[in-house]
This record gives sequence, C-alpha cells and structure tokens, in this order.
Amino acid sequence: MRDLLQRLQRWAEHRLPALTRYRRPESLPIELHRRRIYIVPTGFGLGFSVLLLVMLVGALNYANNAALLLTCLLGAASATSMLVAFRSLDGLRLGHIRAGHAVAGQRLELTLAFDSRRPRNAIRVDLGDRTLAFAIDGRATAQVKLALPTVQRGWQPLPRIRVWTSWPLGLFRAWSWLHPEQSVLVWPRAEVAGPQPHAPADDARHMRLHRGDELAALRDYRAGDPQRHIAWKASARHENLLVKDFEQPQSRPQWQLDWRRLGGLDNEARIARLARWLNEAQAQRGHYSLWLPGNEIPGGSGPLHYAHCMSALAQLP
Repeated sequence: MRDLLQRLQRWAEHRLPALTRYRRPESLPIELHRRRIYIVPTGFGLGFSVLLLVMLVGALNYANNAALLLTCLLGAASATSMLVAFRSLDGLRLGHIRAGHAVAGQRLELTLAFDSRRPRNAIRVDLGDRTLAFAIDGRATAQVKLALPTVQRGWQPLPRIRVWTSWPLGLFRAWSWLHPEQSVLVWPRAEVAGPQPHAPADDARHMRLHRGDELAALRDYRAGDPQRHIAWKASARHENLLVKDFEQPQSRPQWQLDWRRLGGLDNEARIARLARWLNEAQAQRGHYSLWLPGNEIPGGSGPLHYAHCMSALAQLP
C-alpha cells in the first residue's frame, strides 16, 4: 500500500507539477514568481462579472454606445485589478524566520521577514487560524509576527504558510504557499508541584558579597567611596586613606539539578520535574547546574543560561 501511494505521488508530480511542486519543504530564502502564484475570482468578483454580462447584453440590445463604453471600461478595470493582484505577490521574498521560546501547549511567536524591491499593499499571511496583514514601503523589510500552536516538546516543523491578497478591488484573490524547511524548538511543560531540588552545603565557592550594617574590615580608598565611610583615625597612622568596608560574605548555594537523582520516574516525568526546578531557580535568580545524559551544563544563572538548560531538556529523546 505504501509503495502504491509513493508511485501515485511520483506520477502526480510528473503529470501535475503545478499542483504538487511546492508542497515539499524549501530552504530559505523563498521568492514568489509566476509559476507558483494562483488567481481565482472572489465571490464579489463573480457577482461583478454577472453584472457586466447583463450590462453588455442590455447595451447591445438597445444599441446604447454609452452603456457599451461603460461596460468595456469596467471590464478593463477588473482585468487590470487581476494583474495588480498578481504583481502584489510576484517577486515577494521570505528572507528568514526567527522563532521565540514557548512551553508545550502555548503559542510560539514566529517573526517572518519579507522583503521586496518595490512597494506592496494589503498582503495577508495565514498560519492556522491566524491572519495578519502587512505592507512594504519601497526597498524595505516587513517583520510579520505570527503565533504558532504547539502540542509537545521537541523539534516541531513549520507548517505551510499561505500568502494572499485581494488588493486593489477585491475582485480577484491571488495566493501562494510557503513551506519553509525549518523547525522550531518547543520547551517541555513543567510539573505543577513536587519536591525541592538538592542544594549542597554552603562553601567558599558559592559565597558572594553583600552590603551589611556591621563593619567588616578596612581597605584602601577607591574613587567614589563616600566620605562618611573614611576611617580618619586609622588613616592618620597610615600613608593612604582607609575606608570602612561593610561588605560581608553571603551564602549563595548552587542548585544541582541532576537527572540521575530522579531514578523512580519515567523520562517525561523527569523532564517535567527538571523543568519546574529550572523555573523556580530562574524565578529566585539562583545559581544552578544541570546534568543530563550525554550533556553536562556547568553552573550559571540568567536568561541565557536558563534558555540553554530548557533547550537541552527539550531535545532529550
């Protein structure tokens, strides 16, 4: 059965290339041209065509030159609108796609960069049930942001994107399909509740300074130190000015997020728990490391470190 479907697909691609040529993923950039743009009349365009036909029959029946001239002018305007709709898409290029971050089940923001060598108006992009219109002024780039639904973690290929327009009169609809050969990474969904991660005892490696109220030591004066912190009596016995230092060490434990410590859970449950621990550590601005099978991420903090850890979790088999 599978071989039969493949033979039918090859036959269709050979016999009907216009219908099947652009259903496969393509590498960026993707430029639209005349072989991949389709045009059909809209409902309003069909009604307008019927009206022109009635006007033509009436003008010929009554030999009314003025009505015949008006019918011809309206027909020429509708034909010109079809050409303008085609040219609105012809030469449009999708340069690159930038993806944001999202947890499975949420919508992931995509930024599509369209560029053109001439101005374009009223172009619309469809992705799923979302539609967004944009325009391009001259040799510029339009940044179009769309929301992509996600279901599960891991790499998710981008679906086909439809670009269309009915500008300027709404009589014809010109459209084309874009199927970029690109995938986006979806982060795992964290568990709702559970135990806290393991943090080692405080040691010198996880100590940082904080400003306290009690005197910690005397140090040399540095430019910018307030005068009220200068120890005048102690400075009189030395060649340099001495300043009261109120900075004291404060414990800053590092969370050790280790895949091996969750032996009683299946893989997806482990990933969900580690994702929750990463969220908590990021919310507390903590310092944490992550151990995964085949990937050991050293300790760090901040948004970039968090994104690195979540991306590593998302790519686990």
